[in-house]
Amino acid sequence: MNDEELRQTTSLEVQTDRESLTVVWQWFEQFSQTLIGDTIQWQCKLALTEGLTNVIDHAHKSLPETTPIELELKMFTHKLEIRIWDRGGPFNFKHKLHWILRAGLIPVDDEHHRGLFLMYKLMDEVYYTRLQDQRNCLLLIKRLK
Repeated sequence: MNDEELRQTTSLEVQTDRESLTVVWQWFEQFSQTLIGDTIQWQCKLALTEGLTNVIDHAHKSLPETTPIELELKMFTHKLEIRIWDRGGPFNFKHKLHWILRAGLIPVDDEHHRGLFLMYKLMDEVYYTRLQDQRNCLLLIKRLK
């Protein structure tokens, strides 16, 4: 058996609206409740919340509330992958994260940077990629073992 065998997957599309957070939380908890422990579930849910909030507040700031945000969860044997696709403009995630980490400060009072910092600290891998179709994809990976 492959160490990274896909065990389960689910997807969801929500609108650019803070009320979507409740739907996303329920969706995530329903998917993950029997698959991962409480601590990892909490870490992933917080990282997911920060990623989704960044899309709503920043990437889709000037877009209509009807603009879709696509989400996907993939559970593998030893890891969970969370993907969030947005339709905002390009953003140099790696550069901004490097700047935050180089500063050596936990951005407790800086809401614009705290989410990136939390995602980086809570997850094992974080990627943000600009796609050819002009969407962006945030990939959050948490190892389970």
